[in-house]
Amino acid sequence: MSPSPRLAATAALRREGDRSENRYIVFQCLEHTAGWPAARWRVLAAAHDARNRAEYEGFVEADERRVAELTALAEVLIDDVRKQIGTA
Repeated sequence: MSPSPRLAATAALRREGDRSENRYIVFQCLEHTAGWPAARWRVLAAAHDARNRAEYEGFVEADERRVAELTALAEVLIDDVRKQIGTA
């Protein structure tokens, strides 16, 4: 099983010597830790917000296109971080 986008983002942040357990901050820092433009990391942050709504409010909204987009983006992030930390 591949690591999650959050774990990959956390690894990129820790590679820079920083620590944060705040998921949103971890995604925001991708601009600096992985060279990701805001348009990319915001998709992950929005997905995290949707996950929170599903978990805490019972509001679930998912469609195949969105899942495919998130899966592809997660794979790119994981590959980018693996290259940075030398495990690619």
